Amino acid sequence: MHTTTPETSTPTGRRITFRWRVVDIVVASVLGVAAALVFFAWNQLYTPVTAPFEAFLPGSQALLYGVWLFAGVLGALVIRKPGAALYTELVAAVVSALLGAQWGGFATIQAGLVQGLGAELVFLLFFYANWKVGVAILAGAGAGVAMAINDLLLWYPGVGFSFQAIYAVSAVISGAVIAGLGSWLLARGLAKTGALGRFASGREATELV
Repeated sequence: MHTTTPETSTPTGRRITFRWRVVDIVVASVLGVAAALVFFAWNQLYTPVTAPFEAFLPGSQALLYGVWLFAGVLGALVIRKPGAALYTELVAAVVSALLGAQWGGFATIQAGLVQGLGAELVFLLFFYANWKVGVAILAGAGAGVAMAINDLLLWYPGVGFSFQAIYAVSAVISGAVIAGLGSWLLARGLAKTGALGRFASGREATELV
């Protein structure tokens, strides 16, 4: 008796594998925990670092908020399975909450869920078949859009349109550059070191050009 792996074909002819292996779960979880440690450090630093941006142009502080968005994009680029962006960003958010994120557990996890979904939807639009730099940048931008909507609704209710516009544009740019391009470069670097070569999707990371 043998089992089959659930798959479906994309318009490009490539197959999407929905079934996660144990190694996929382990690697995505490790990436999520590692990202949470980055989040923890950034949580302590972001206020003084972004204060000059906020003072110069209120809303532009979000130009550096992409640091909170990279986990999902990186997880998707490495795992290459449906749900990887959402899972990795959510794991990072949960661990960040457990480490004592100043926004509280529920708000931190809810933000991770929304931001991971923003990146996940972009990879879905490309049928989980394109992992190149352009798609990574779009996924980071998607996470930035999700973050901007979530933050403006929950943390900045009633602010003026100019602040909303500046914050949203800044979040998208930050997501595209820091989370999108940054994660693509990181995944490519990991692939070149051979750190991802022990599982199939990791070997495919050499296609990231």
